[in-house]
Amino acid sequence: MYVAVKGGAAAIENSWRLLEAQRRGDTAIAALSVRQIREQLSLAVDRVMSEGSLYDPELAALAIKQASGDLMEAIFLLRAYRTTLPRLGYSSPLDTARIALVRRISAAFKEVPGGQLLGPTYDYTQRLLDFALLAEDASADAGCTSAVPTTADGVAPTAAPAAAVDLPAPTVLRINDLLKREGLLETPQPADSAPPGDITRDPLMFPADRALRLQALARGDEGWLLAMGYSTQRGYANSHPFAGEIRRGFVSVELVPDELGFAIDIGDLEVTECQMINQFSGSREVPPQFTQGYGLAFGGAERKAMAMALVDRALRADELGEPRVAPAQDEEFVLSHADNVEASGFVQHLKLPHYVDFQAELELVRKLRADHAESKKELA
Repeated sequence: MYVAVKGGAAAIENSWRLLEAQRRGDTAIAALSVRQIREQLSLAVDRVMSEGSLYDPELAALAIKQASGDLMEAIFLLRAYRTTLPRLGYSSPLDTARIALVRRISAAFKEVPGGQLLGPTYDYTQRLLDFALLAEDASADAGCTSAVPTTADGVAPTAAPAAAVDLPAPTVLRINDLLKREGLLETPQPADSAPPGDITRDPLMFPADRALRLQALARGDEGWLLAMGYSTQRGYANSHPFAGEIRRGFVSVELVPDELGFAIDIGDLEVTECQMINQFSGSREVPPQFTQGYGLAFGGAERKAMAMALVDRALRADELGEPRVAPAQDEEFVLSHADNVEASGFVQHLKLPHYVDFQAELELVRKLRADHAESKKELA
């Protein structure tokens, strides 16, 4: 039977206090500030912003601190806050061709207009633990205030100027645009001129058009998309991708106020964009050409953007006349399980009281066991 639990409120309040103590850790160590998280754990901040559907580095850093570094919990916190904000309008489509580049590479062409820009990346590191970082921690714990050498008068010497680096032009031609000029790359056309839907306001229904799929993928769980994208490379889809271009940088956001009638720049976003080029496709009407997948995420989310592009291409199976033979090509399977907030809630709800349900199952199993024992006696 169900037994009412008394004193639950006091126990919950004690749990809150224990949680706060766990989050703070050793009080002899300086508290981690939101500013430190924002500046030094920027990739974690970028993931929380992407999957939380809100571009605000400070609030994302706050959520990470409040969640003790649990990024999924931080995403939940940020998305919950997002629901309280008013919708002031819709921006114009981002023109990522005018991105102020931080990083730009192509795995399809060695020589590209504007050049390759490696930028900040772990791609060329050796993945060895850097124990020098422990020394930094020791210096901080010892209260060292100056890790920089100074001159006799206590002034830090001027650093030698860095070697000149040829930066790309603010705007460089996309690789895909070069292929399109020769007719080698498809140019997907929207089904109609209607504005795209908004999954933050309306539930995702199936079948979903590509605009809705991309929205769902953009805030989908990175781990899930990575697994789905990986599966397409292992043969669980008709996919043989090339990273046509990966861009990271800052792009302006423009809004067209009703009272003005023209676009105004309201700020910049840091984004990572990936355009995958896939194997040939053609028919009697359309000559052989490359197809493409697309990914876009906030900040330095290169792995997420690449996985998103792989999955986007796989989900275009029906559109391109390909048979659906793999999980990554099933839009309902992929998109229904991509949202980590929903997934986390559904899994963790199992921690809530299910006393009545379990008692019913328990009584049923006991009855079935009794019937089984009785039937064995009759056979004997």
